[in-house]
Amino acid sequence: MIKSWAFEFFFASREIEPIIQGAGANPSEEVCNEYASKIIPYFQDYVDLWASAEKLGFHGILMSEHHFGGGYSPSPNLLLPLIAERTKNIRIGVMGMVLPYHNAWRIVEEIGMLDILCGGRLEIGTSAGIPGEFKRIGLDPVEARARYDEALEILDAGIKNPVLTHHGKYWNFDELTLVPRPVQANPPVWTTVISVESARKAARRGSKIVTGFIPTEKVKEVFDAYNEEADKCGNPTGPDMCGLRRQVIFEIDEETAGKSEAFGEMFKSMIAKADDRMATSDRKALDSPGKHGYTIGKEEFIGGTPNQAADEIIEQCKESGAGHFQVVFSGDNTLQELAGNWELFGHYVIPKLNAA
Repeated sequence: MIKSWAFEFFFASREIEPIIQGAGANPSEEVCNEYASKIIPYFQDYVDLWASAEKLGFHGILMSEHHFGGGYSPSPNLLLPLIAERTKNIRIGVMGMVLPYHNAWRIVEEIGMLDILCGGRLEIGTSAGIPGEFKRIGLDPVEARARYDEALEILDAGIKNPVLTHHGKYWNFDELTLVPRPVQANPPVWTTVISVESARKAARRGSKIVTGFIPTEKVKEVFDAYNEEADKCGNPTGPDMCGLRRQVIFEIDEETAGKSEAFGEMFKSMIAKADDRMATSDRKALDSPGKHGYTIGKEEFIGGTPNQAADEIIEQCKESGAGHFQVVFSGDNTLQELAGNWELFGHYVIPKLNAA
């Protein structure tokens, strides 16, 4: 069985945002009312979509954290209880919380609250973040990585211990009582990785991992290193600890034929401009401390009919050793198109992944 997860970026509306952004400072009440009349239903429609993941057969739904435009997910933890209230069994989380932005001990407290509000269904995901976003706030990637590593120490210890002492470079405290506590005895923890080094670190922590962008051959290398390191540490290994994230663009008629290839070229160009970790034909990927280089493989964009997409997903998961698949639906222009792709994935792809 390959477990299916919906990965949601929650893109900003290109029709709604100009209403408020174009008004500048101190927008009028009229502008705010117009914005509210459109943005509130937009949020509600997305919550409806996320809640549908359970009846469509998804194992879980994961939000993402991004900042400074493009999406409505600067604080994705706020969205999780809304999904939990509308569902019963589906797993819910963020993939992942960008720890360099946050106060580490406070995140532990928030995790406790979220696990309670989600009825013990919380998945704890962390991410080191994106250099392009760090640059916007003057945060050096090397410092961000150091903050991330220290925050992980606090998070891992705080999930297990209700009273916490820590002395490090960025946080120093003694005997903090962290409440409320998670209701799960061992809440699942995930780490986003794109390198062997990061995979080995996650293995030593006992964290599950997920990767994307990189070619399937590289994914296998990352997963093999993870399993090797986890085995040395006596931690769990195998497909249930490893997840593959890919972008799916269904091509079901003449109008959508070739859409995945065209989207892939556009996407790679966009990422190359925003993230200097990505290698291009005229630039090597950076691989200095705090920056792991990567190359986006052609396998990142899965096109074709739903049945063809399912076959490709299964092949990549089996080749790499992934027991989880996180789907990102890309190339959609409207929420209606996105919802239609969720339906196609639920009706045609998930049953094949369940049987794999």
